[in-house]
This record gives sequence, C-alpha cells and structure tokens, in this order.
Amino acid sequence: MSALTAIIHKEEDMYVANCPEVGTASQGKTIEEAIDNLKEATELYLEEFPVNYQAINDLALC
Repeated sequence: MSALTAIIHKEEDMYVANCPEVGTASQGKTIEEAIDNLKEATELYLEEFPVNYQAINDLALC
C-alpha cells in the first residue's frame, strides 16, 4: 500500500492541507482538522475520479 502526501502550511488563522498526488486541498482551524478535511475531500474526489490510490488513511506529513 502506498501513501499519499499531505503538505500543510499555515495561512493567517487556518491550516491549509494539499495532496499533490491527487490535487485536492482543504483547510481547518487545527492541523488535525485540516488533515481530516483533506482525507474527506480526497475520498470524495477519488469516488468521482477513481485512481489507483488506496492509501487515504495513510496520508504522510511533510
């Protein structure tokens, strides 16, 4: 099982999370919330546009 990457940075009072392999992005007030939101956004994207990624729960932090 391969992992997807979560790149996280802070913008003002929010954390922004991006998954460059899939092209999804989300945000949250905490790092954990940003990651959870990114997982959800990526899952929804991959339901609509399936790719061979099965590692949504294994997002790796950079």
